Amino acid sequence: MFDAKKLLDQFLGSQIPGLSGTVKDRAGQAGQLAKDNKLATGAILAAVLGTKTGRQLAGNVATVGGIAAIAGLGYLAYKNYQSGKSPEAVQQPAPQAETPLLPPPADSPFHPQSAQLSNDFALTLIRAMIAAAKADGHIDASERANIMDKVHAVDLGSEAEAFIQNELANPVDIDDLVAAARTEEQKVELYAATRLTIDPDTRAERGYLDLLAGRLGLDDALIDHIDATVSAAKVKV
Repeated sequence: MFDAKKLLDQFLGSQIPGLSGTVKDRAGQAGQLAKDNKLATGAILAAVLGTKTGRQLAGNVATVGGIAAIAGLGYLAYKNYQSGKSPEAVQQPAPQAETPLLPPPADSPFHPQSAQLSNDFALTLIRAMIAAAKADGHIDASERANIMDKVHAVDLGSEAEAFIQNELANPVDIDDLVAAARTEEQKVELYAATRLTIDPDTRAERGYLDLLAGRLGLDDALIDHIDATVSAAKVKV
């Protein structure tokens, strides 16, 4: 089995070549790289979503990257939900590049090294992101071939490439995804990874997010917090 956490880093742009300096500087550089070369910044996820214009890529999420980004956003949303804050309170007008995404505490189930964030669950998060990218039906056979050309250029290895190709080609099994999220924290991360992948700007995407939220059984207020937290962490490119 390939390293799913490493692949997830490549989905979300962790350790992007060419970024240096402070977190603020790196976030700014990531935004420019996204404009110049979506594959370099968003890695595989950008390739999967590259056919749609107006997509958003995460600014401070890209500088953190991978499973740490999903864990950090999930933890922040969950903490704000538990504290009783209003979801609207996290919608900051200031650019999120100014605010680094801090890691969850070491003893938190959201921490990237937690037993809950196993290689198998990292694989589930990747599957969830690919499923979300297909939610509006825009990926046809020719587009899959185009995506796989870009995936091949990143040199992930034959096993990881075959996995992505299989996920792109086959229908999503949402019940399988939901069953893999056994704890509330994993459910939060599964929804957060999906919400990172798509914005509800079509009826199909909104319907998919609502369906997933319902199947996960998370409280509506918690879903609102995840939506608000992920939305606030994104920047236009």
